[in-house]
Amino acid sequence: MLSLGIVGLPNVGKSSLFNALTSNKAEAANYPFCTVEPNVGIVEVPDPRLAALAAIVKPKKTVPAAVQFVDIAGLVKGAASGEGLGNKFLSNIRETDAIVHVVRCFEDPDVTHVMGGVDPVRDRDVIELELALADLGTVEKRLDKVRRAAKSHDKEALAELPALEAAFAALSDGHGIGRAGLSAEHRAALKPLSLLTAKPVLYAANVPDAELSGEEGPHVRALRAAIAASGENAEVVTFSARIESELAELGPEEKVEFLESLGITSAGLDRLIRAGYHLLGLRTYFTAGEQEVRAWTIHNGDTAPQAAGVIHTDFERGFIRAETVAFDTFVRAGGWKGAKDQGAVRSEGKEYVVADGDVLLFRFNV
Repeated sequence: MLSLGIVGLPNVGKSSLFNALTSNKAEAANYPFCTVEPNVGIVEVPDPRLAALAAIVKPKKTVPAAVQFVDIAGLVKGAASGEGLGNKFLSNIRETDAIVHVVRCFEDPDVTHVMGGVDPVRDRDVIELELALADLGTVEKRLDKVRRAAKSHDKEALAELPALEAAFAALSDGHGIGRAGLSAEHRAALKPLSLLTAKPVLYAANVPDAELSGEEGPHVRALRAAIAASGENAEVVTFSARIESELAELGPEEKVEFLESLGITSAGLDRLIRAGYHLLGLRTYFTAGEQEVRAWTIHNGDTAPQAAGVIHTDFERGFIRAETVAFDTFVRAGGWKGAKDQGAVRSEGKEYVVADGDVLLFRFNV
């Protein structure tokens, strides 16, 4: 399951975003540090293809793919050295796949900003510095241990040492691993440390309602410019915490009508999840039987056995073949029987790279 950690300064709309994303109502009061424990919520991935498959197969249950969101208490400048609630919360996002950095891009005198005026570029720098300082502590501890082992000519330590030294130098300058220009070999060596600044980042810009259907404001433009200038490979998704909170209270049909009345084609939360999939190179395949129609998340480039392993390791270990139909073909044919009658079912082997939207039936033997 894709896991995203939500970070940001206090009062930027972070917990409001989490509340809208999930049924777990994290407190979102208008004062710093209101989220005193990390909140974890499971969110269904919106995918209209799943409903189309269910309408054809008529299964006993339909199971969408899911994303886990971890809401971390608002960080402040100095968090890595114990300011505010300190860096104990940073450990809660070390195991996430990516970080969603919520930045405030709206003006409102009734909502205080912990650092004074609204400046998303400054806020981005503050959070990145705190994450870099937290990583620096992790790397420093590991570096001391590896240096001692390297003196004894330990082969693994000698191989790891250059990567740690490169990371230490970058982090000491306040630069995150993601922007340090480290080689692929060095990044692979650092992966077991689960460094925060090595994770892909999505910026969720909390904007005034009018900007969602009109031109982006100066705060969002400044944020995009800063990201581009730094060379960071990150996406920016705009949303309105107020609108998303209202959408969370509506039914499916009411949501569509509400969005249309605002001149918006899709909810910010849906776009955020899609951006997360794109950033991490993920895709979806489906299984469709009488018992269950289900969406499964895999990585771009995964082979059929690897896709089978997402369901169960036995499926991968005993993989024989995957009966495969493209989603559009499956729908046009009216299901498995129609696809077979049309000769549209392919028998794919171990080397087949699963395409987004494939409907698969695995044959295996263990």
